[in-house]
Parts: sequence; C-alpha cells; structure tokens
Amino acid sequence: MGAARLGTTDLETLLTAAAAAPSIHNSQPWEIRPVPGTFRLEVRPAADRWLPAADPTGRARLLSVGAALFNLRVAAGHLGRRPRVRLLPDAGDPGLVAVVDLTGLPPDTSRQPDLYEAVALRRTSRAPFTGRPVPARTLTELASAVLTEGARLYLPGVVATRRMLALTAEAERRNRRDSARVRESRAWVHAGNLPYGIPAAALGPLDATGRIPVRDFTGAGRARRAPAVPFERHAQLALVVTRRDRPADWLRAGQALQRVLLLATARGLRTCPLHQALEWPDLRSALGGESNRPQFLFRLGYGPQGAPTPRAALTAGAPARGTQDTTQAYF
Repeated sequence: MGAARLGTTDLETLLTAAAAAPSIHNSQPWEIRPVPGTFRLEVRPAADRWLPAADPTGRARLLSVGAALFNLRVAAGHLGRRPRVRLLPDAGDPGLVAVVDLTGLPPDTSRQPDLYEAVALRRTSRAPFTGRPVPARTLTELASAVLTEGARLYLPGVVATRRMLALTAEAERRNRRDSARVRESRAWVHAGNLPYGIPAAALGPLDATGRIPVRDFTGAGRARRAPAVPFERHAQLALVVTRRDRPADWLRAGQALQRVLLLATARGLRTCPLHQALEWPDLRSALGGESNRPQFLFRLGYGPQGAPTPRAALTAGAPARGTQDTTQAYF
C-alpha cells in the first residue's frame, strides 16, 4: 500500500481526512506529501500559514499539525492499515515533523472505537450548550483515550473551572487591547469565499451572562456577530496536558486532542475551544499549575451542531487553493 500504488481514491481519503482537522483560526497549517516510490507520507507545517502574534513559538501550529496527523492515522485504519508514525525523524530537516509509514499490518480495532465517521461529523459549536451533565462514564472514556496518545485530560471541578474561565476572560481582554493580535485575528475572518479562515457567519454569539468568555475574532465589538444569548450555567471544561513542553510534545498533544474530539463527537457531544489563555505565557502557566504543561482547553456538552467553515483540499503535492469543503474546524 505504498503511496505510489495507493490509487487516487485512497489517497484522497487520507488527505481529505487530514484536512478536516481543527487548526488555530482555521489556518490549516500543514502539508502532507507522498514520497514517490515508497510507502511513506511526509508531514510538514505550511510555511505561509501561521499566526506570529497569537502563536509566536509555533506551539498551536504544531498542535494543529498533530490533529491532522491523527486524522490521517484514522483514515489509514479505515483503509485497512496500521500506520507507523515517527515524529521529528530527521534532525537535519527540522521542517519534517512526521513520517507516516503505511506498510504496517492491519490495525487491531478490537479495543478502539472506529472514529472514521466522526472525522467528517466533528465541528466546533460556539452556541450555548443545554446544561445537561456529561455522564461520568463518558468523561472517564475521554480521559482514557487521551492517555493512549501520551497526554492526560484534566477535568476540573467547580472551583478550578471558575479559575480557568477567569484566566480565559483575562486573555480575551488582553487580546482585545492588543492591536497586533486584533489585526491578525480580523485578517482570518472573511465573507465565506476563501478556503482558509473563518466566515463571519460562523462566529456564533457571545455569552449574555459573561460566564463563558467566547473568543471575539473581530475585536471589541466590531462587525458584531449574532446577538448575545445566555450560555449554560455550569460549563464542563477539559484541559489536555503533557509532562514536557517540546515540539514533539505539541505534536503528541495535537493527536491526543483530536482523538478526544472525535470520540466526543461519536458520543453525541459538542465541543468548543477556549484557547485564549494558552496564548499568553503567564496565563498559560497559571492554567496548568506547577507540574502540568497545558496544551488545549475546551468546553464540552450537549447542544446544536456548529456551522460549517470552508476547508482547502489537499493534493498529492501542495494544498489546492480555492477548493472548498464544509468541515468546520478552528480554535
């Protein structure tokens, strides 16, 4: 099943799944290319799609690439293969963040749920959730799923949830006062005719109660979205954390994040990122405490499905600009 012998349909399945991954501001910062004459795919960050103001270290970009890598793994399993992944395999080529070898034996799916259908169904929902509590057994299943990717899922109690929401609200206030971040964020919002970024119609409402600090991509009330509405009274948050904080950990965290988002989707849950505090070093440190390296915070619950946003198609070479899909995914 080498890339050269994979065939157009199967290769399209792999690349379409990868392109459905979430990414910061829907920047889709990845390139995935088959290596001619081999059984491998190379994964690299896209040099022209990153956010220097919000993500100067490239951590969120590698989280995004890791999420695309996990979708690629899921699609490979769907095609009947067990992909072998090497992260940062060549010290002399730092832009090569992963190599996926598709020559493995058929995957053992006896202990893992089939997540392939969830790849296309998963969307960010920026609407209020119902407030119906997530069952404890489901939360346990989500936490176990993250462990399989070398990360952990922290599920805060009431007091810790309030602290995390307060840190996120402070980050949102800073974002609105930072002119460079406001300009950068607005640049990724558009009328809906581009393969990258966020259509204005997909931004969703703000929380009328102020409890949930939803990201305002347009900055301080400009180009206001839908009217504010009350959100759920008690938010269920989840934080993906790692023990260390290196590029390889960011890639693992991205894969862990996507695994838990897909599993949540398969269990009928909606998810919404609260990434703002992770973009400020002091707030990120406060979010994780002394022993954890926080990578991604999100809320989850039951509610309406999110609106779609455009996706750029991936070809066997570079992404084909101007081609759109409707899988919604952004921080």
